[in-house]
Amino acid sequence: MLSQGTQGQPDPVISEYRGRFAPSPTGPLHFGSLFAAVVSYLEAKRHHGKWLVRIEDIDPPRELKGAVTSIISCLEHHGLQSDEDILFQSRQSTYYDQMLETLQSLNCLYRCPCSRKQLADTAKHLPICRQQEVEGLPCAIKFKADGKAKVWQDGMLGRTSYLLDEDFVLKRKDGLYSYQLAVVADDIQQRVTHVVRGADLVESTPMQLALYDALEVSPPQYFHFPVVMNEQGQKLSKQNLAKPVNIDNATQNIQRVLAMLGIIPGGDANNCRSLLSNAIERWHPDLLATRKSFVEPAIC
Repeated sequence: MLSQGTQGQPDPVISEYRGRFAPSPTGPLHFGSLFAAVVSYLEAKRHHGKWLVRIEDIDPPRELKGAVTSIISCLEHHGLQSDEDILFQSRQSTYYDQMLETLQSLNCLYRCPCSRKQLADTAKHLPICRQQEVEGLPCAIKFKADGKAKVWQDGMLGRTSYLLDEDFVLKRKDGLYSYQLAVVADDIQQRVTHVVRGADLVESTPMQLALYDALEVSPPQYFHFPVVMNEQGQKLSKQNLAKPVNIDNATQNIQRVLAMLGIIPGGDANNCRSLLSNAIERWHPDLLATRKSFVEPAIC
């Protein structure tokens, strides 16, 4: 269970802010993704920091052909360009395996042949899990949860805690790396100091903090903002058939995002970078303090 406190803490002094936006290429960007990109961009630039783009392409069966090019093009049309070379997770396999080796040396992992159905039916692992090497069976590599509460001061949610008492997968039986492993490994490699993302991902944070604890690496600061919903009250997502962002309406799209944030657009109304540059000095997380969610504009 998540437990939350209050926000409103004074801004800390930040020597080098490094934020990121990390979409997965399971389809083109929708308005909720654009909203997330803009919020993370404004927060990075408010601190005179770096804003990085990372493509989370570690699940080929779910990826849509051409989505990577579409996403990068969409961001650039909206004035959102990475301050450093874009990182592609599909090129990080060697690094992820090194991370797994490190965690194995710390006795944090075990091989698990159990299926989801077995775990659901019995509510427990097969006796061989955690006790011995499993040979001849396809196995997932799992992280041993320590059963302790993970606590962090969220930039939006305030003090937040979560009891992490379930083991979780770092590498699947089919050999694909999990989101939790890849995101922590990449954030460490890219020296990310702040993770600004939608509140729908808040329950991933305890698992990521567990990995940071095991590796004895200081975690980034987290900021989970309200997500954009459709008219039916569902989070905008590819699964809910959210419409792709129309890049022909790029300046109007940026103005709609800023209006949702309570920022009166300024600068050149026909130039996305001008609109964003003008918005930086007007943006502050407190603009979201009373919001639970947002509704997608009628046209995007």
